[in-house]
Amino acid sequence: MKKDSLTSHKTAASAFSQIDKTYRESVKKMLKLTGAEETFNGVVKQMLALVKSEKTNIPDNFWKEFEKDFLNTSLDDIVDRLAPIYVKYLTLDDVKKIIEFYQTPAGRKLGEKTPIITRESMQMGQQWGMSINQKIQDKLKEKGY
Repeated sequence: MKKDSLTSHKTAASAFSQIDKTYRESVKKMLKLTGAEETFNGVVKQMLALVKSEKTNIPDNFWKEFEKDFLNTSLDDIVDRLAPIYVKYLTLDDVKKIIEFYQTPAGRKLGEKTPIITRESMQMGQQWGMSINQKIQDKLKEKGY
């Protein structure tokens, strides 16, 4: 591990140890309610599919078992990594109020639709980026560059 990476890891571990269990559990609940957990799980599944397509000699039962085990622990891992960030910007009271919102009908709907909205937004962002690139290329060509 590089020195910067090690220092960063130690800093995160130190910050993590200073965040109480109630805060971590509240962030975990918030991530579940907001749809973030489903979004993270989708990313994990995409990554596994990519690696699986490159490692065709590995039996399917390995991938199924790995995915199941990983998804069972990935939210806790994400919470451990995100809590030090959230605690810098949101109080426990803030997180609890966000949770309250996500338990309302509108909040539940937003949480349910967020993974889909995120996926579609990412696709739109890629298309938008390509259109910007095309406009730049057209302008460069128009100017003789």
